[in-house]
Amino acid sequence: MTTRLLNDRDIDFMLYEFLDTESLLQRPRYQEHSREIFTATLDTAKTISEKYFANHNAKGDANEPTFDGEKVHLIPETKEAWDAFAEAGFLAAHYDFDEGGMQMPEIILRAAMAYFSAGNISTNGYGFLSLGAANLIHSFASEEHKTRFLPAMQTGRFAGTMALTEPGQGSALADIKTYAEPTEDGSYRIFGQKMFISGGDQSITENIVHMVLAKIKGAPAGVKGISLFMCPKIKVNDDGTLGERNDVALAGLLHKMGYRNTTSTVLSFGENGGAHAYLVGEPHKGLNYMFQMMNEARIGVGMGAALLGYQGYNYSLDYARERPQGRLPSNKDPESKQVSIIQHADVRRMLLAQKSYVEGGLAMCLYASSLFEDSQTADTEHAREQAFTLLDLITPMIKTWPSIYGLKANEIAIQVLGGSGYIREYPVEQYYRDNRLNPIHEGTDGIHGLDLLGRKVIMNNMAGYKLFHATVMTTIESAKAHAELSSFAAQLSDALETLNEVTESLLGAMKEDPDAGMANATVYLDLFGRILASWTWLKQAMVAASALEKDGVPESDQHFYRGKLQANRYYFEWELPQIETQAKLLLSHNRTPFEMNDAWF
Repeated sequence: MTTRLLNDRDIDFMLYEFLDTESLLQRPRYQEHSREIFTATLDTAKTISEKYFANHNAKGDANEPTFDGEKVHLIPETKEAWDAFAEAGFLAAHYDFDEGGMQMPEIILRAAMAYFSAGNISTNGYGFLSLGAANLIHSFASEEHKTRFLPAMQTGRFAGTMALTEPGQGSALADIKTYAEPTEDGSYRIFGQKMFISGGDQSITENIVHMVLAKIKGAPAGVKGISLFMCPKIKVNDDGTLGERNDVALAGLLHKMGYRNTTSTVLSFGENGGAHAYLVGEPHKGLNYMFQMMNEARIGVGMGAALLGYQGYNYSLDYARERPQGRLPSNKDPESKQVSIIQHADVRRMLLAQKSYVEGGLAMCLYASSLFEDSQTADTEHAREQAFTLLDLITPMIKTWPSIYGLKANEIAIQVLGGSGYIREYPVEQYYRDNRLNPIHEGTDGIHGLDLLGRKVIMNNMAGYKLFHATVMTTIESAKAHAELSSFAAQLSDALETLNEVTESLLGAMKEDPDAGMANATVYLDLFGRILASWTWLKQAMVAASALEKDGVPESDQHFYRGKLQANRYYFEWELPQIETQAKLLLSHNRTPFEMNDAWF
């Protein structure tokens, strides 16, 4: 049984019914495009993914990259996939025409990238990171350095990475030890070590441009002293040709439980006099710059988690339809024909749970991409500011909710397959292992809980929080017009009030004792995420309900829309009510974990 990539009908629904992507064609930047061009772009992505990415997903997992002391070796299909991806123009798709790009909307690019991740998330890691690194250079580097590096990154000659984490420091970037020394020619020499650098070395491109966080000697302490540098694996001459090897050494490959075909590396900078690097932007503002790539990566991690969950759901759904096993409880005849397992109520429960997680997660992430698009190209400055404000608030949930529940979907997919689920002859075992990394990728759940409660909610006099509340209330009012959705609208309204009560209570507690007040921030993050997911589902349900009110809806579309309505019902009846227990714990300012003594463990 082969694994299909996503569900084209659902992608179409997300882009053009849930999100009004076609309206982008009215914006000046996209007036030369059409819906047909968008469709052709997605079709190209799907075709390349099926032919060059999905073909070695299991092989790349079983044959990890190796390092012989001089060169990293990957299975040859990895480079074939990279070349096909680059030749199709996806590394430059979102740049302007006069920059060699296709002027493609962000939402279309990310939907295209979804097909690559669905086919092989490990191999797609190289393109995903390279896009982010190039975007960083495009936004903040000097014109000289853009000219030197971007053309090669847009065509796939060079790849890119983000080098933040150090062996002694994970998310505590304020305490990084990597440092930079200025030279007479205006460049810098970097010294230090970075760890868990995905794509930090490989043999599929001519060069790799590392985006490195470091502190210039004498810089202020903490995050205010962090600068951002471009540090190529191989030096690049003024004319763009390659020079000599830079002082960046691969100290070793790390061996992960998933994402195995994406190299995970330890890199040493400056073992022989200093790694040649260029300052990006102004000194000491590096973390502010890097947040662009970090937030882009956070949305991408959430998207990848949703897609891995989606692929597990697809496979377990097909398996459940084809696998005969047992009989319904009402059938007492042992000689009667067995039914497919999808006929069993508990299997349908598991499939419906997966559907609610993965379609909800995908909708959530594509919505975030649409907000990013609006923050860049909306018609008015106010609309751009509103989109950025809302995206900034919900980014912690966009990263964590799909990472938690996409993984949960993969766990359920294994359960649907039974004994076949945990053997490598079936893909759901690998999907789970790949997805288990995402609750850690780009910050743990705990880090994002602290960020949400301690920073994002209170930022700018709670502007983002207030905007979220108003936006959800608008949806609630619209949903009341649909009789079958009115109870869900009321339930979501009550959930918003619960969120307000919990938020006010926790913010008050934080003023008295910040450590204790934020001790349960991860639970708050999950509560908030459930409300965001519920809102996302209610919006999908409204589209489905409206579509079903029309005449002449094809039977296949009727089934599709009914599936959306049932998944919405499931989420509201099974998942959203769990915030009541969470709210009770948070409102009590429970101190049990906080007061646990180290010596008592």
